[in-house]
Amino acid sequence: MTRNDGRANDETRNINFTLDYTKNALASVLVEFGNTKVIVTATNDDKKPKWMEKEDTRGWVTAEYSLLPTATSTRCQRERSKVSGRTQEIQRLIGRALRSCVNLEKLGERTMIIDADVIQADGGTRCASICGGYVALSLAISRMMKDGLLEENPIIEPIAAVSAGISGGEVILDLNYEEDSSAQVDSNAVMTKSGKVIEFQTTAEGEPYDIETMNKIVELSKNAIQKIISLYPKTEVK
Repeated sequence: MTRNDGRANDETRNINFTLDYTKNALASVLVEFGNTKVIVTATNDDKKPKWMEKEDTRGWVTAEYSLLPTATSTRCQRERSKVSGRTQEIQRLIGRALRSCVNLEKLGERTMIIDADVIQADGGTRCASICGGYVALSLAISRMMKDGLLEENPIIEPIAAVSAGISGGEVILDLNYEEDSSAQVDSNAVMTKSGKVIEFQTTAEGEPYDIETMNKIVELSKNAIQKIISLYPKTEVK
């Protein structure tokens, strides 16, 4: 199958990370998956969530996600007073993914807030946000360690995410919007550097598909995630 942008079925789009894209955040990164571009920032809030018990000494990692009105081909409304179900789902996914790679006890009684703002959407925004979220979180923690706010690094291991699916009866990786909107199967995988699964979301948009094909999607995603992690910029602050 010839893809609309000329890529091989197992090929990701061009992926790039630009550190310190904004100057006011503790850490920020512009993450680009082809034409999908997301600004992700990390903020340290020196208190744990109000819902946590007083005796609980863990920290927390949470996320907020939004689309710039002109991120899509037709203007989308800003979500001012109430976020959509889709936005809530993505925010929770980003938060779950990042908490899974952090020792919350070592983080201490604080909340790390990850903000993912999509400035241009062409498919895979949640996966790009998770990758950018990890990079921003890692950079923020490095700076906090340098400033003496943390004694040791609470990050357990790197994580990344990528989309995959079935289009034209073939398994393809890192779908852009045109591919995603017509795919027979849509999947998102979040995994650790060591290959452990954090989350695997998959939906047959039409006919059901067999387990062997699903396993192929997982393996393709696993290989791509290793590649993405290898592209992460160094975040150690000296």
